[in-house]
Amino acid sequence: MSDVLLAATVTPATFPNAVSLLRAALTERRMSTFKGRGGRHRERCAGCRLVPSHCLCAWRPVQPSRAGFCLIMTEKEVHKPTNTGWLVADLIADTMAFSWTRMAVDPALPALLADPQWQPYVVFPGEFVAPERVLTQLLPANRNENVEQPGAVQNGQNKRPLFILLDATWQEARRMFKQSAYLMHIPVLSFTPEQLSRYRLRDSGRGDHLCTAEVAALCLELADDNLAAQTLTAYLDLFSDHYMRAKLQQKVDWESELHLRLRELALLA
Repeated sequence: MSDVLLAATVTPATFPNAVSLLRAALTERRMSTFKGRGGRHRERCAGCRLVPSHCLCAWRPVQPSRAGFCLIMTEKEVHKPTNTGWLVADLIADTMAFSWTRMAVDPALPALLADPQWQPYVVFPGEFVAPERVLTQLLPANRNENVEQPGAVQNGQNKRPLFILLDATWQEARRMFKQSAYLMHIPVLSFTPEQLSRYRLRDSGRGDHLCTAEVAALCLELADDNLAAQTLTAYLDLFSDHYMRAKLQQKVDWESELHLRLRELALLA
């Protein structure tokens, strides 16, 4: 019998976020916890997945945004301490997280994709998709610049962008994309980022394979949510710093430039 998929949503000022709720639900269902490859299991914060001495929860930023995110995650990815999808869910209130299996689809997922308030985009490399389906920019009516246009919502314009991110390894994401029929009618948003990935906690083998939070920041830039994009990037940098310091058993510098940068951006929200 196939597994039943689980979904979790988060609303403003609610903690834990969508990924944390999904992780808790999957853990309860499996009655087991994920342990990373190699090394001994370490106590970790239930929110940020860091060891308690390096906990990042007090630095959680909140940034209003018209954009929403739909994270479709493998069960392994949900539990990985190095996952960055939870950073997106922390920052962006309208984030939904779903567990993926080949044989089952949570009814809440296609319902979300059909919700008239959203214009969904599957974020995926265009080289694997029919050219007529690929976009490199958002549809004009989905950008912040047209928010105040009279009658826009009633006329089906100015739908809020909903970015669908396949949160998994690259090999798993390709399989998820091919085997998820409910994604086949949705436009594909493709990036050709000029900069190499800055994420160093995991190595995909290719510099143009970005981590989930980096991809989400690019999505926010396209949606003209530049402050949210900058905040997410700063949050990712701070998470990476805390994670590596914990791994190397180094103390956190709570007054570092990374902490100050995130604090400055929070004041602009």
